[in-house]
Amino acid sequence: MSKQFDVIVIGAGPGGYIAAIRAAQLGKNVACVDEWKNSKGGPALGGTCTNTGCIPSKALLQSSEHFDHASHHFAEHGIEVKGVSMDAAKMVARKDAVVKQNNDGILYLFKKNKVSFFHGRASFVKAVEGGYEIKVAGAAEETLLGQQVIVATGSSARALPGAPFDESQVLSNEGALAMTAVPKKLGLIGSGVIGLEMGSVWRRLGSEVTILEGLPAFLGVVDAQIAKEAHKAFVKQGLKIELGVTVGDVKVGKKGVSVAWTNAKGEAQKLDVDKLIVSIGRVPNTVGLNAEAVGLQLDERGAIVVDGDCKTNLPGVWAVGDVVRGPMLAHKAEEEGVAVAERIAGQHGHVNFNTIPWVIYTSPEIAWVGRTEQQLKADGVAYRAGTFPFLANGRARALGDTTGMVKMLADATTDEILGVHIVGPMASELIAECVVAMEFRASSEDIARICHAHPTLSESTKEAALAVDKRTLNF
Repeated sequence: MSKQFDVIVIGAGPGGYIAAIRAAQLGKNVACVDEWKNSKGGPALGGTCTNTGCIPSKALLQSSEHFDHASHHFAEHGIEVKGVSMDAAKMVARKDAVVKQNNDGILYLFKKNKVSFFHGRASFVKAVEGGYEIKVAGAAEETLLGQQVIVATGSSARALPGAPFDESQVLSNEGALAMTAVPKKLGLIGSGVIGLEMGSVWRRLGSEVTILEGLPAFLGVVDAQIAKEAHKAFVKQGLKIELGVTVGDVKVGKKGVSVAWTNAKGEAQKLDVDKLIVSIGRVPNTVGLNAEAVGLQLDERGAIVVDGDCKTNLPGVWAVGDVVRGPMLAHKAEEEGVAVAERIAGQHGHVNFNTIPWVIYTSPEIAWVGRTEQQLKADGVAYRAGTFPFLANGRARALGDTTGMVKMLADATTDEILGVHIVGPMASELIAECVVAMEFRASSEDIARICHAHPTLSESTKEAALAVDKRTLNF
């Protein structure tokens, strides 16, 4: 007999599990279906973010940063450490433990909020009176009926043509996070978030890392001044970054991977590595959803077509996160999930795409919100810019990490903040103040007039705001 629900959520990643919890908080009878399995075959809620993305990568970044500090920087603080070594397998085991804590935490939240969880793959069967029939293929097959359906099936790593992932030598983010030994030579194709973060982890642990990027500009989506500063820091650390390349044949052998490529000058090159990480983007997960059974509209990329409110072409069917348009960011998916749950309950959900922050968790960290300087120029917007280097910040000096700057862009006439771009220590945390400011349409003068505690890194944000009016106090 079919089990009936007000709302069925397909996928328990950031968009899905948050949507399920919010809908339950609003009084709906909610089911959430997810097929991800842990090593023992049990449920592993949290999607790519928790299992093979945001959370595990931050765990490895933290571990590798500790190792880097102990190996190269403790002596500056008067701390003598001899015989520092890294047990990569133990580091990965700690990462796995962190992931499991998050998996279990979501299960607890489902129980707390009375969300019914079904472990298996969900697919559409047919439209029925007042909703949709959903099949769950798992240990025990289930049939669910839902008045409203939220699709939050996420995305998967895009493979390089002719070089499928084997997760042994040609790695996606999943394989890159599971290596238990440090490769002598590591190659990365793509210098996006995943490429830079994984490259940073294994470079710190001793790998010789080469990044091949097809675009002529480094981090083209980032403000050009910030990207230039970041590039300089990464090269200084030892990352070898090749831009404007064309990747040719990739050959996998018993001892490693060989990549034929052409540099920006058109010269033929060859890269031999022990492991190759491919991070050239992600594709929406809609295969197996059986969208055609109900006429759910997909675009040419396989993404679900939605409007500004995340409504699909079908009444009562919604979609959020990586499986729809917009940036593939966990927090974007969460915001859409909350908004859709509230819209189902008759409320007015809110997502402001103009104030979604972006973060790259390298060292230095890179974070930004709003438009870049090159975008403002292209749009013909008159603006004023203010920058402040961490080199002039007392807290950054005390931390021993003075790389980078804060850059603020404000409308030349109204002084409204149009974008803030940060490269440097704790940029991921500093950007939150800027998101709040932009959400409330603050001016640079507003930030300049707010008292910031001393000594803090956040004073650099205040000083960048002062710099918009050319009146910095500490530089």
